[in-house]
Formats: sequence, structure tokens, C-alpha cells
Amino acid sequence: MDSASQLPGLRRSYEGLPLLESDLADDPMAQFSLWFAEAVDAGLPEPNAMILATTSAGGRPSARTVLLKGFDERGFTFFTNYESRKGRDLAENPRACLLFPWHPIRRQVRVEGQAVKLPREETAAYFHSRPYGSRIGAWASRQSAVVRSREELDARYRELAERWPEDPPVPDFWGGFRVDPVEIEFWQGQTDRMHDRIRYRLSGRRAGRAGTWTRERLAP
Repeated sequence: MDSASQLPGLRRSYEGLPLLESDLADDPMAQFSLWFAEAVDAGLPEPNAMILATTSAGGRPSARTVLLKGFDERGFTFFTNYESRKGRDLAENPRACLLFPWHPIRRQVRVEGQAVKLPREETAAYFHSRPYGSRIGAWASRQSAVVRSREELDARYRELAERWPEDPPVPDFWGGFRVDPVEIEFWQGQTDRMHDRIRYRLSGRRAGRAGTWTRERLAP
């Protein structure tokens, strides 16, 4: 039995404007900025939600949804507990993949690159911009660790809120990563599964050299 017969009623046809090379920016980060603005304008609930895929040193894959907190010509930024599973994976193997699943507008963006830790001053600036509760939560949760109960978590949160009633410091186990892209693919859904896929690949980057982006079309 094929998957389509197992999931009746889930077939759909994608229709969108064609994605032509002549309409795209030469730089993929400029193109991402355009698409991200259009995702925001379309009213997507969380256009900055992205799937982060990592792999351990032993080759065990893992994926989860995180929130993009910024992007510029250097790459894509998110924050996490460095002792979490994703933090441990990236310490062992810094290669990462991001996916922005903008299904309502029939688009996806996939990013491959290397994750590097942000400088502590950038982490501190972002941490102090967060709501108080989120800052206490960063301390209270040993992310990805096993806990006995919800009550244990809540008790830890209350204990830390009493310790720091106003301004908790930045945890040394918490901070930002920036995924420095070497490949970015833009996907636009089309009819009859003839989707548009345009990939940018970075080549020629060395110390002191920025590198060059090459653009190519992929078969759907």
C-alpha cells in the first residue's frame, strides 16, 4: 500500500508564481531578506520558526524547531542552552542545517552551514533584552536533561526567582550560535510537482577572502 492510499484527502496541488533566476538577488542573504519580509506580510504565525538539524560525532541525527533571532550577511542566529542535545551536537560536529517551512505561502528555505558560538557580549545583549521570566527559565531548565516531575521544575524556577528578583546574570552555559551558510536553497511550490528549486552555493572562501555565490536550478 503506498503512502497516498494510507492518507486519503491529503493530496494537494501547489500553485505559485514561477521562481525565475532573473528575478532573484545575486546574494542569497538579500533574497532571504525579501522572502522573510513577504512571509511576515502574509501573516504567518511564526515566520522565524525554523527546523534545526544536527548530527552527533557518532552520526546520530536530531531535529527540532527553534526561533531565528536575527540574520545578516554573516548568517542566521539563534540562542540555546549549550548543554542541551543540540548544543552538545554542535560542539561535536558544528555542521548544521536549517529549514524554514513556510507552507501557507508554498515556500521553503533550506540552509546548510557551520555553527559558531556568538561572542559573549552579543549573548549578554540579547539575554538582557528578554522578558524576566524567560531569563529565569534559562537558569531553571537543564535543557534535555531528565527531570523527575513538573513540580521539580517549578520549584527550581521559584528558587531562582527568589535569588534574583530583578536581574539574573547571563548563565555561562547559555548563549547564541550563528549558522554561517555555505548553501541556501529557495523552494517555490508549483503545479504537477514541477516545483522551482534554486540553490546558491558558496565557493572560493579562504582567510581574507569572502568567496563567491554560484546560483543553479535543481530538478524538483
